This record gives sequence, C-alpha cells and structure tokens, in this order.
Amino acid sequence: MTKNRSWLIGSLGVIALAVASASLLGCASPNDERTDAIPVQELRYRVGPLFGTVAAVTPAEVVTPQAILGRALFWDTRLSVDGKTACASCHTRDAWSADARRLSINAKGQPTTLHSQPMFMAQEQATLRWYGDRRDGAHQAERSITGSMGMPAAADMLPLLRRLGYEEGFAKAFSGEADPVTPANYARALAVYQRTLRTPAPFDDFLAGNDRALDLQQRAGLQKFVASGCVGCHNGALLGGQSLQKFGVVKDYWLATGSKPVDLGRFTVTQKEEDKYIYRVSMLRNVAKTAPYFHDGSVDSLDRAVRVMGEVQLGRQLADRDVADIVAFLGSLTGPIPAHYGAP
Repeated sequence: MTKNRSWLIGSLGVIALAVASASLLGCASPNDERTDAIPVQELRYRVGPLFGTVAAVTPAEVVTPQAILGRALFWDTRLSVDGKTACASCHTRDAWSADARRLSINAKGQPTTLHSQPMFMAQEQATLRWYGDRRDGAHQAERSITGSMGMPAAADMLPLLRRLGYEEGFAKAFSGEADPVTPANYARALAVYQRTLRTPAPFDDFLAGNDRALDLQQRAGLQKFVASGCVGCHNGALLGGQSLQKFGVVKDYWLATGSKPVDLGRFTVTQKEEDKYIYRVSMLRNVAKTAPYFHDGSVDSLDRAVRVMGEVQLGRQLADRDVADIVAFLGSLTGPIPAHYGAP
C-alpha cells in the first residue's frame, strides 16, 4: 500500500480481519473464563503472523556521524526562538518519549493543537502525526523548525547552528557536500537518530520463543486483544501505526472521551468530507507509559482508554476482567528506555 488514501483500510476490511483473528484463536467470546485455554506455544503459533518483533539497536547504529549529530540537535534547547525548547521538550524521557501533558507548549509559549505522540520507533510508521500529514521523520523535523521551534523560516536555523559550533558535526555527517549545513540535513540527522530509538519488550521475547516472557494474565490479555477485534487495526510489529482509521466507528468518540473541543481529524488538513474524524492509528509500543491518550490527551488512564476503544470502535462494553487482562498484555509492550535517549 502507498502512503496516501490507498492505505486507509476500510471498515469492512478491519471487521474481516478481526473476525478472522477471533476464529484463528478459537475464542467464542473475550469473556472466556479459561484464561489459559490455549497452550503458550500454540498461542504463539496462532498470533505470531499478526504481529512482528522489534530488533535491538546495534552499537554501530548509535555512533554513526549522522546519529551523533541528530542526538545533539534533538536535545539542544538553544535551537529555538525562546532558547528553551528542544525536540526533547515534547518527548520526555520520563514519559517514554511522549509528553505527560495533554498539550505541549511550543517555543512561542503556545499550546500545540494535538497531543505529542511517542518518539520511540515512530520512524517505522507509514506516516507521522495524528493526521498522517508527514511523509517521514525528516519531513516532520524540517517542518518543526517553523513549527514547534518557532523560527520564521527554516533558513533562520542556519546562522544559529553555525554560531553554536555545529559546522564540524555537519561536515562529518554529510561529508562531500560543499555546504552541509542545510535545513534538509538538519532534518535528516534528526531522523537518523530517531530511528535508533528502538525498545524491544517482553512481547518480542514471547514471539521469539520464550514461553515465560508473558505471565498467565498477559497471555489471557493477548487472546482477548485478538478475539475482541483490537488487532484489526493494531497489528504488525508496532501494533498499529500503519493505517488511517475513523475514530468513532460505531459511536461519536467525544461522547466517550468528553473531548472539548471536538477535533475534525484529517479533514483539518485535507478539507475532504470523507476525512472527518480520521486519524493515523496509534502504535501501541510502550503504551502503558505514555498517558494521556488519544489525539487530544482526553483520557488519563490506559484502563479507560481500552474501554473507550471497545465502546466507540467495536461497539462493546468490555467486562472489567477483560479490560484488566488486555491492559496487562499491553504492559508487555514496554521496553527499556534506550541508553542514548538523553543529552550527549
């Protein structure tokens, strides 16, 4: 699929995948009391094709000249209009590269319009941002110069980079270029660094063959995650991030989240009626650590977020036990914070 409207999976396709997944597990209902009904090895065999594993970053990836430069740029608060805002300001270490605030504050002291999403492994998604309006990390980074960083124009970043002594780093990272200090190279270096921010988790160990990587409740939650239909959108190695979907398939989302104001989704950038309330599906890696949830940060707890998704996407009121099991499974997607996620 291409990175435009053609990768918007239709509701019927999602339902078909969800039904097929439930059939694959042989679960008639997510309320099945037999939480260990499927032996661990059989569970892995059945769900494995729906997901994928995340590989650990190699030491060599972290020390490339572009990654080293990108790390310095990512954490440098001086590269902004107020001299206090860095990329890392909206993607904090304590929040596993997300932002614990409902809305971030940009370098002009203004709140962003949408909640800042996690940075770890974001580069592996089909597009970036809630509206799917950035092609990749470099596109997002270059646009952020005049966005969160507050510069009047992208070129205004260049004198600042030179004054702060970044020329040598750019020369090493982009050797052979006559003038490597450019907005495009600034963005490329940031994207390279961000691609090194991978967080393998216990779920990866489980898929790789470790029968003890998930406990009994987490395995029950995995079964219910698939049988309930969550996997219809949250699949692949990132458990999401690869499609655009309507938020509120069976019920207007704001009736469950209490969102004020009501955001119109991708319609905001395309002005197409069919794009109302359409968002890029969130990846679920590290989701237990990245509250608050949804595009407007309107839901504070993962427990409630799971209930909202059941209600507005699946048309189900999930039982307390099912929610608890699914939340336990989602906890198995948390990986250690990369050692190089910090200022150099």
